[in-house]
Amino acid sequence: MNVIITGATGMVGEGVLHECLNHSKVDSVLIINRRSYGMSHPKLKEILHKDFSDFSSIEKELNGYDAAFLCMGVSSVGLKEDKFRYLTYDLTMALAKSLVNINTNMTITYVSGAGTDSTEKGRTMWARIKGKTENDLMKMPFKAVYAFRPGGITPIKGLKNTYPMLKAMSPILPLFRFLMPKLICSLQEVGVAMINAALHGYEKKILEVKDIVELATLDKKQ
Repeated sequence: MNVIITGATGMVGEGVLHECLNHSKVDSVLIINRRSYGMSHPKLKEILHKDFSDFSSIEKELNGYDAAFLCMGVSSVGLKEDKFRYLTYDLTMALAKSLVNINTNMTITYVSGAGTDSTEKGRTMWARIKGKTENDLMKMPFKAVYAFRPGGITPIKGLKNTYPMLKAMSPILPLFRFLMPKLICSLQEVGVAMINAALHGYEKKILEVKDIVELATLDKKQ
């Protein structure tokens, strides 16, 4: 299959990209960035696009893809609600609207986070906005839409966009995962689970950590 990835200049998107480039069932990958990721690979194509609020100028280049893995995101720390909503909800929906105009036969996976509020009515700002983003994506007539809700994520060794705190904690992360298996998964599992969701589907539309881990092992069970 052919996939689109956003957020490749962040830790999660970079990890998903890494897994896609190394997966035998992924033929090509398109990444959309504001700044270049700075990598060359036979499977990889990159579009530099400055205005993530409007993708109409590049819609023709987004045709022919089977899945889109939406990994772009920001921390809510220090951001007012209107700014976080713009960066999280508005920009995600802008791309989704262009994609649905081109091809409804796509699988969309969206990275939100553990604790996302599907009711959109809770007191936690980021959780409400992530919940609205999930809900409105799922209302769109794509082939399938999945919301991924990882908690803690153990990084993939050697990738350049790993958060400094996680690099420093890497020796003890396996212990944390052992103690809290329902809260922590690996970045590799997130990437493989996204690929498997697009290839095989999944019974749930909202995937918590245990679902991500289960879906990542699907190929091994078949």
